[in-house]
Amino acid sequence: MLLRCADIPTLPGLGAIVLRAGLAGGERPVRWPYVAENRSFSPWIQGGELVFITGIGRHHSQASLTERLYEAVQSGVAGLVILTGEAYIGQLPNGLLRLADQLALPLLEQPYSLPMVQVTETISRAIVQREQAYARRAEQQADSLADRLQQRLGSTTEIADFVRPFIACAPEQLSPLQSTLGAWLAQQGNLSAAAQQLGCHRNSLRYRLNKIFNMSGLDPKRPADMQTLILLHVLLSETAEKADILETPHDSTP
Repeated sequence: MLLRCADIPTLPGLGAIVLRAGLAGGERPVRWPYVAENRSFSPWIQGGELVFITGIGRHHSQASLTERLYEAVQSGVAGLVILTGEAYIGQLPNGLLRLADQLALPLLEQPYSLPMVQVTETISRAIVQREQAYARRAEQQADSLADRLQQRLGSTTEIADFVRPFIACAPEQLSPLQSTLGAWLAQQGNLSAAAQQLGCHRNSLRYRLNKIFNMSGLDPKRPADMQTLILLHVLLSETAEKADILETPHDSTP
């Protein structure tokens, strides 16, 4: 499970933090902690952050805190944490708590006595640990070795970067030819059966295969290159599907 706003007070050493309002949004996942030092924080975030309002160096009235709540909703943050203490923001106004409930925006209160470095480090570590655990569970539920490999490597960009050193062309150049390679491999090199599967002429298939071999610099007669071709298809076929790249079934030979 990813780290949620409601989980923050349960983390080691963060029991002094209290979820004061916006409990309806407590299940929002926290992407990363962000300490806001400017009056407005929306230009500096991407969404999903847990934003900390310290009040240090800037006076915050109930009106300005209300503005921050609306800004948080518009910016898509996970929640707000407001630091309270005698030196800066004394306490959270009741009106602010009611508004957070109405907006379903998690509003947490943190005492100034709790070191910010401890808070952000604990939250960041929890985010990374839970993301890793989530990825491991997803891998364990994979239906095939190919699915597990793709999940381990990550996004399509990361997969392309992984295979790039082993072929002579950019991986994305092979994406339009993945169905050709897949049919040829599925039919164990039988050109007639693969052409029938693709609905194209045998010569067209031969042309496409030669294009794959020439572009990639791989020779299927060499066992190591054949292994690479198989792995390329396993790892890049999903990339081609996500990009919705389809081959023309009856392309002609040059």
